[in-house]
Amino acid sequence: MEVTPQDLTSIPAISEVPSAQLQWLIDHAVCEELPVGGFIFSRGDAIDKLFILMEGEVDIKIEQNGNYKQVAKIRKNEISGALPYSRATTAIGFGEVIKDAKVLILPKSAFKELTRNHFELTEALVHVMTSRTREFAKRNVQEEKMMALGKLSAGLAHELNNPASAMARSAVELKKHLGNVPEKFKRIISVKASPEQIDVINDTLFDKLKHRPENTMGLMERTEKEDALEMWLEDHQVADAYQLTETLLDFCMDVEAMEKIYDTIGDENFPTAIEWIENVLTTEKMVDEIQEAAERISNLVHSVKSYTHMDSAPERTATDITKGIKSTLTMMNHKLKRKGIEVVTNYEENLPEPKIMVSEMNQVWTNLIDNAIDAMDQNGKLTIQSHRDGKFVKTEIIDNGEGIPEEHLTTIFDPFFTTKAIGEGTGMGLEVVQRIVQQHRGEITVHSEKGETKFTICLPIA
Repeated sequence: MEVTPQDLTSIPAISEVPSAQLQWLIDHAVCEELPVGGFIFSRGDAIDKLFILMEGEVDIKIEQNGNYKQVAKIRKNEISGALPYSRATTAIGFGEVIKDAKVLILPKSAFKELTRNHFELTEALVHVMTSRTREFAKRNVQEEKMMALGKLSAGLAHELNNPASAMARSAVELKKHLGNVPEKFKRIISVKASPEQIDVINDTLFDKLKHRPENTMGLMERTEKEDALEMWLEDHQVADAYQLTETLLDFCMDVEAMEKIYDTIGDENFPTAIEWIENVLTTEKMVDEIQEAAERISNLVHSVKSYTHMDSAPERTATDITKGIKSTLTMMNHKLKRKGIEVVTNYEENLPEPKIMVSEMNQVWTNLIDNAIDAMDQNGKLTIQSHRDGKFVKTEIIDNGEGIPEEHLTTIFDPFFTTKAIGEGTGMGLEVVQRIVQQHRGEITVHSEKGETKFTICLPIA
């Protein structure tokens, strides 16, 4: 296929380049025709050729654990491969032809003459490189965010389901419980008691409601007290005593408290008084459960807003980084619970607040914590600590997993490098983490051995 300068002017990236320079490009390049299934480059090849796709289509794929994933596409009239001043040296993927292709190929050996003598062509190709780099970074950050969002949304749905179900269950039970109140109220108003007796019962009851005691009884102690309370109530003519003991003991109303009420109200009125007290405590207990579940949902929503830094401008602000870490741990809680992982945190008090882009740094915490969880077996231990180190805030994320093989330590921050199965990782997580940290003029390092992998992030205070 013969290529003319006029053919190249149809390529947007170099359409304004003078014809003489386009002719120089044609004279120093070769044109090849490649059928479907062929490759314009393979993994491990030196990046030493510039490709201009005149016809056809090429998929760029990478291999992850024996599977292939498409990461980009080269279409007709697009430029790819080596470009002036690019520092890429080795292809990490494959360029597979999916439509019969005609490719103009310029060897890198011609770049010296290109940059020395052909300014407009060089400028156009450098612009291609910078645009490609920008789009590549943007796409991969977005892909990593979407993967993280997918994981977090699944976990958030699980976390929200528990308190939402608890609220619905408690509401149903409360409605059923309140249906029995009229009959109990009828019995309580028939009780003949003096104002002094009523005051004692009210004081005892509302003291428990207002200053609900901490119930710290162990299982054995509670079982013994329930049995003792049930027997005592039955001995004092309280019907269905077994149904009352759980709620009474939830508010630490044991035999001693019952004796005080019994001595005050007397034998005849005691069963009705205890039934009413248990009824009020049960109502309080159900309302508390609904309130606790509602607060749990509110806290989760607050964590989501904090995590995504909603309603805030995407600029660097002085921020307590521990808030982002705590929000991330809340978002990842389902995964931590599923593997029974113990979380140990140690944050220095009055930690300086570096200026950061909050949502981006939360992505750093998400990737590192998620990787740490994946690296550990059941009942692992995750340690997170932050402290001031000179002019930096240093954060360490430590897991007690199997560790990173020594041969991988130098490549874990490389794009597309991953030890996870296809679909479980993009291979961009740590590359994105490193890039975000560097954007903050910080540094990230890793030390790993069996039983301890430590990622250290240093962020400048000012």
